[in-house]
Amino acid sequence: MLNPRTGKILNSIVNWYIDHAMPVSSQTLVRDYDLGVSSATVRNEMAFLEQEGYIFRPHTSAGSVPSDKGYRFYVGTLEDFTLPVSEQRMISHLFHQVEGRLDEWLSLAAAIISRLSQNTAVITVPHHPASQFRHTELVSIQDNLVLLVLVLQGARIKQQLLTLEHQVPQSELSAISARLNPLFGGLNRAQISDLKLDLSDLERQILAAVVKIMQQEDGQGYNQSYLEGMHFLLNQPEFSHSERSLAVMEMLEHRTALGTLIPQTQEKEQVVVVIGSENKAEVAHNCSLVIGRYGLDEAAGTIMVLGPTRMPYRRVIASVAHFSVLLSHLVADLYGVNTFLETDKESPK
Repeated sequence: MLNPRTGKILNSIVNWYIDHAMPVSSQTLVRDYDLGVSSATVRNEMAFLEQEGYIFRPHTSAGSVPSDKGYRFYVGTLEDFTLPVSEQRMISHLFHQVEGRLDEWLSLAAAIISRLSQNTAVITVPHHPASQFRHTELVSIQDNLVLLVLVLQGARIKQQLLTLEHQVPQSELSAISARLNPLFGGLNRAQISDLKLDLSDLERQILAAVVKIMQQEDGQGYNQSYLEGMHFLLNQPEFSHSERSLAVMEMLEHRTALGTLIPQTQEKEQVVVVIGSENKAEVAHNCSLVIGRYGLDEAAGTIMVLGPTRMPYRRVIASVAHFSVLLSHLVADLYGVNTFLETDKESPK
């Protein structure tokens, strides 16, 4: 914990660096911010902050730059994550101009969030966060070729051809389905994989196929997404190095990789901030993510803003929070579920 004066100086350093992308000196802080203390006092406080890991100096003679720890403190002190009324009205007007179709809503939302935040926005199509097994059928096609029909919760049907080592009669295939269905019913792929079962070689082959299909289905939520504002990211000085920008672009293009960045326990309409080295993927250690979820239990999507750690957190959080509520309301209407708009947002984590 930092005392109020030290915290105010740290937040001034963060605000300066967000606005200017340049290291800041004690003289600049005293000149540009009403800190109420001398330059010498600010220098002492900055020395303490550097010692504690909240800031660092890129070079010995340079000014100070916030570390991930400094950004984390800064985000924890932010309040009032509300977009200006004029922007809320603009958003409402734009949404009234588009057709009542999910793809139109998500495309528009991604474009607006990207423009408001001046960073890259990704919005995934609502889907169940973890596919649940309902039942499977095995149908003999010819010789040792079998059609696996997998039905997931929500009436999603997946099919895959399996080549068996030898021909198996339909009666035996039906018996295997009858045995596996009650064991797997209502479970997700992680729960199915954790089961300790005494299975035959054929049953293990079928189990592996089921888990793989469910894994692919769970990843579809990130493949089916709307991305806007890549140019904002590439224009940031942090990504002027081609190697760094190419790595981030590759991650965004291969949408399934985004799934590794999303907190698995995040609640709908809760905003989570992941800063720098807190990201699971090393390629994103120079980035911050602001993530929100929206929709229903049976149809949830993700809103994500990706940018440098030097991002305007208050504005980005406000944008994600606003659209999390708005899209939840629209999805609920689409599914015929009664809901209401909640404007008070919890502080981000």
